[in-house]
Amino acid sequence: MKTLLLICILATSHLANAQQDEQLSLYMYNKLAFNPAYAGSRKALSAIAIGRFQWVNFDGAPNTQWFSIQAPLFQQAMGVGAHVVNDRIGNRTRTSIFGDVSGSIAVNKKTSRLSVGISAGFDMIGYDFNTVQVNDPNDPYFGKVFNETLPNVGAGIYYYSDKHFFGISSPRILEATSNIVSLGEAKINSRHFFITGGTILKLNSVLKLQPSALIKYTPNSPITADINVSLLMYEKLWTGIMYRFNEAMGVNIVYNIKDMLSIGYVYDFPINGLRTYQSGSHEIFLRFDFRPKKAIYSSPRYF
Repeated sequence: MKTLLLICILATSHLANAQQDEQLSLYMYNKLAFNPAYAGSRKALSAIAIGRFQWVNFDGAPNTQWFSIQAPLFQQAMGVGAHVVNDRIGNRTRTSIFGDVSGSIAVNKKTSRLSVGISAGFDMIGYDFNTVQVNDPNDPYFGKVFNETLPNVGAGIYYYSDKHFFGISSPRILEATSNIVSLGEAKINSRHFFITGGTILKLNSVLKLQPSALIKYTPNSPITADINVSLLMYEKLWTGIMYRFNEAMGVNIVYNIKDMLSIGYVYDFPINGLRTYQSGSHEIFLRFDFRPKKAIYSSPRYF
């Protein structure tokens, strides 16, 4: 009889027919995590930190932190960046470290640009079986720690201006199966595809509306989508609602402090069968944009 240990591995490693990338409700603020072509598009040295505490009160629930930094080069002709993700689900951890580079061209005489980007890095994946509960104390995996490092590459395109954006990307192109334990074709990395887009609509002199969406697809898995509609007041305060298809709904708030610092919070609650086992998920967000005084820009950056 299989132990709970193996069930834990199956639940967290997944087979090829499961979504595996970390869940993120504030996707519109951290597009570098899934599209390297976003690097350099904010016209600033921009650093973002996000923490997500998913499925509160659910034992072994995902706990994830993101950090990314990016900057434009050569008047936005190029962009460079890096992003780090640390994710824990039960006794499995994954730390991903990737570097990003992009090149872009002006599409018209206004602000529209088309960017193409690539990323390269690695995932460090570990399993700690020192504290798991097992049916058989003589289980050969009990009390052991396994680690492996898997290199990968990503690619994407990103079209953007001051008023809209659209991107297509695959952050992990290489697929890999686990070399740690023999569980058949248990995939550590499955190929994911992301499509994202949004726009900013001026309602009046003090209010703007920003609808956006993120569509996620993995072969042999259902397509899923995140939809967000946020209202900007006085160029300072964002308030919005979000919906994750057949999974969750939530609310978000982000406050811009001058032109360089933004802080935010999201709460999303489940609308599927998990709603009776947990009390929702929390995300906190901090972004810092550094622009030299001589590089004052003529219009705000919404994306």
